[in-house]
Amino acid sequence: MQYDFDKYIERKGSDSVKYDLNGIIFGKEDLLPMWVADMDFEVPDFIREAIAERAAHPVYGYTYRSRRFFEAAANWIGRRHGWEVNPDAFSFSPGIVPALNMIVMEFSSPGDRILVQPPVYFPFFKAVTNHKRELVYNQLIEHEGRYEIDFDHLEEEFRKGVKIFFLCNPHNPVGRVWSEAELKQLAALVVKYQVLVISDEIHSDLLLFGNKHIPFASLGKEAADLTFTCMAPSKTFNLAGLYTSVVIATNPSLKKGYERILDAVHVGGGCLFGQVAFEAAYNHGEDWLRQLISYLEQNYQMLTQFMAKILPGAVVSPLEATYLVWIDLAFLGKDDSELKQFIIEEAGLGMNDGPMFGPGGANHQRMNIATTREVLGKGLEQLANAVAKG
Repeated sequence: MQYDFDKYIERKGSDSVKYDLNGIIFGKEDLLPMWVADMDFEVPDFIREAIAERAAHPVYGYTYRSRRFFEAAANWIGRRHGWEVNPDAFSFSPGIVPALNMIVMEFSSPGDRILVQPPVYFPFFKAVTNHKRELVYNQLIEHEGRYEIDFDHLEEEFRKGVKIFFLCNPHNPVGRVWSEAELKQLAALVVKYQVLVISDEIHSDLLLFGNKHIPFASLGKEAADLTFTCMAPSKTFNLAGLYTSVVIATNPSLKKGYERILDAVHVGGGCLFGQVAFEAAYNHGEDWLRQLISYLEQNYQMLTQFMAKILPGAVVSPLEATYLVWIDLAFLGKDDSELKQFIIEEAGLGMNDGPMFGPGGANHQRMNIATTREVLGKGLEQLANAVAKG
């Protein structure tokens, strides 16, 4: 079946965070939103049909997740990423951010040091500081828009004592897919210093231009015994509003501890329709995903060609995965506050402001290109026109 990613979906008035909260988020209603990580594409038919079939049953009472739910995820991961993992290693979470927080609560104490690699997904920071743990930075090294890990500094911080390491794999917002060599080097340090890893792999299916995702816990038992892997179909199939994710721990003691806190905070029930959508996505999603990736690759190529021709001073980070593009706009000569206001007031765009991603975010904006080519073109033209006006 051929899917139409050029189809425009009107999202205003649907209680959409992305479209209906412009005034609250940006202080201006009349904006083109290209920020939060959901897509403007319709959820594929096989997921909507599965939900409709379940919705036709007249009772929506308490439900449970059968083994079938976890098998769908395990089979998908085996097919897509070559990681054969027993469904018994899976647990539920109502989202990856809640899982981050629950793991921090259960496996660390106030004052413990937790390391992140900025510029990085900003909820990582609050998952540390909200629980009175010490936030430790291992800032990525940037060269002409491409980012690498500072391994010397990372080991220095591990040596000082780090309880938990948040790994973003693939990385949001810089778009890196960490190589096998990089991940093996990380694994060696994690094992050497016995650091617990929370690997956020929510973007692992959105691999562009032939890149390959390597689950961190697939690198051997020693690394796996220290790792929680967090995955979900929400970014891949546009299901963020259904709040259904999984946490994978092949170490039984880690799984037991996670399920203890999951039960303690009473969020293990989940959403009936999220469960249905989850299974349908992982059982039937390959062809749709193949077409989505092709469309996203073309969108990224459109953006880079536009920037090279119209805004050559902008530095666009190479996009190896995700639909979130990291753009350095330092050539405009504006400080962060001025740049933020310029994007909103002059360009009429709602994008993610770089500094919210921590050290290394200055002068940057994150742009969501998971939209129709027409909308993407409009956004780029608005940015170019604003720059031309000064």
